Order: sequence, then structure tokens, then C-alpha cells
Amino acid sequence: MKDHLRTEAARLGIPLTEEQLEQFSTFGAALVEKNQVMNLTAITEPEAVAKLHFADCLALLNCADLKGKRLIDVGCGAGFPGVPLKLGESSIRLTLLDSLQKRVNWLRQTLESMGVEAECVAARAEEYGHREEFDVATSRAVARLNILAELCLPFVKVGGLFLAMKGAATTRELEEAKTAIALLGGKLERVYTYTVDGAERYVPVIRKVKPTPPRFPRRFSKIKQQPL
Repeated sequence: MKDHLRTEAARLGIPLTEEQLEQFSTFGAALVEKNQVMNLTAITEPEAVAKLHFADCLALLNCADLKGKRLIDVGCGAGFPGVPLKLGESSIRLTLLDSLQKRVNWLRQTLESMGVEAECVAARAEEYGHREEFDVATSRAVARLNILAELCLPFVKVGGLFLAMKGAATTRELEEAKTAIALLGGKLERVYTYTVDGAERYVPVIRKVKPTPPRFPRRFSKIKQQPL
């Protein structure tokens, strides 16, 4: 896993120290072990973990300056992209947010055992509060962009960023989410593109340009039934 990640990170222009590589290896081993009793990921082969989880998430360090930023990973699941970002840039002040208590407990225990500082919270995004307290909100593989924007943009300070990790449907999702992004106080700056394991990835870089109206986010049932 370490060798594959060293190669992929270098290809992305993100040098990692041996200590960082060891931390990634430790987290990857914990992930694979826990996955035997808890559904955390379908990706368990060491090379695939290094490329499709770790390198994929590390690419966000090329997308925006995250040094010293307060970052919330919304719907983090097994810790992606938040944990790789923290391991790649230790100055990030990380909050991991997920609705499943068991996953959050595992993340908290694992990171504490590694000496990695992060706030691990079990809550639904639309119920968590903490409006406009974060410099950056990120999310990967949680929902379509028009839904995701309503869950994430309320957390971001004016002037901050919402980075959504997306795949081949990005252009269609951006068109679908134009109204939502504007209504929630965001503005699309650009789409960052990179390649992992031969597949193109896309990150819409959305700047928070004005406060999110107090009525958002709505209850999730409403968000899902009537997306903005």
C-alpha cells in the first residue's frame, strides 16, 4: 500500500514523508480489518485503497489551499476525503460528520490511536447547526450536487469554499444545481479535473459569496422530494 501510494502521490505532485506514508498504511490496515465486521468500503485490495481512496482524496490538496483551514467532511463514511486530507496536510482542523454512530465511533477510536486530531460527529448534516463556521466543506459520493449543495453550503463562511468530489456526470449535475448554488449563496469558480487510475475526476470549486438564507437547509425529506 505504501509503495503504491508513494507513486500515486508523486504523480499528483504531492510529496509524502515516510512518516505520512506509515500513517496512511496504518489507517488503511485498520479500514480493511474493520471492514470484515462493518460495511465501510467495497475497496479492500491494497493497491486499490492507495489509488481509489487515498490518492483520489489527496488530489484536493492541489485544488485549493487547505493549510490551516477549518474543514468539514459531510457524510464522511469511512473518513473520505477528510482523513487523507488531514494525513496529507496536518494543519487542517478537521471535522468528520456522518449520520451513522458506529462509523463515527470507529473513526474516533482509530484516529485517537494514531495520534491524529479530528472532531468526529454523529449527526445528520441538516440537523448539525454550526452555520457558516467552516472555511471549507467537502463531500464525496453522498448525493447529487443540487442536494449536496443544500447540505454543505450552510456550513461554509462567506469567502470559503465548497469542494464536491464528482465523476462523469459533473456537467449535467452542475446544470441541474445552478439554481440551488446561487440561492444558497454560492458561485461556481471553476471545475478542477484530475486523473486517478486512468479515470477522470472532477471537483466543482464553489465559492461562498453571500450568507445562506436562514430557511436552508430544510428537512432532508423535503430536500430529497423537492430539490432546489
